[in-house]
Amino acid sequence: MIYTYIAALVVANLLVSWLGPWFSPINAFFLIALDLVLRDKLHERWSGDKLWIRMGGIIVAAGVISYLLNPSSQNIAIASVVAFCGAALVDTFIYQKLIKHPWFVKVNGSNAGSSLTDSILFPTIAFGSFLPHIVLLQFASKVIGGAIWSWVLRK
Repeated sequence: MIYTYIAALVVANLLVSWLGPWFSPINAFFLIALDLVLRDKLHERWSGDKLWIRMGGIIVAAGVISYLLNPSSQNIAIASVVAFCGAALVDTFIYQKLIKHPWFVKVNGSNAGSSLTDSILFPTIAFGSFLPHIVLLQFASKVIGGAIWSWVLRK
């Protein structure tokens, strides 16, 4: 699961680096939504103090791998790490608040908050300006894609 998480994030970073902002909502639907749901599966596995260290480690690893595979993706890699760390904080906070609720409520509730955080931070940092249409398309793609992935990856 960890390797799938890292691979999806790296592929998403490289695709948006090569194809540009227009591709980010497509990435958001397929790859980033998958990562959001996998992060929640990892929450189930990694409860406790080490959750933050482990999650931060795999997010940074994905950014470093993205950069090493394509140094021209530096802005994308930095944006990815910052946005995913911010989104992970929001996701973990909401997920823990919903911990006693059923799987779909926890996952999709936390995905909504982390999707909004990631959708604002990533394109703004990666492309150097606030792109409201990209933010809205990414947010919708992540929420819908996350709902689909949460069904596919349910317990």
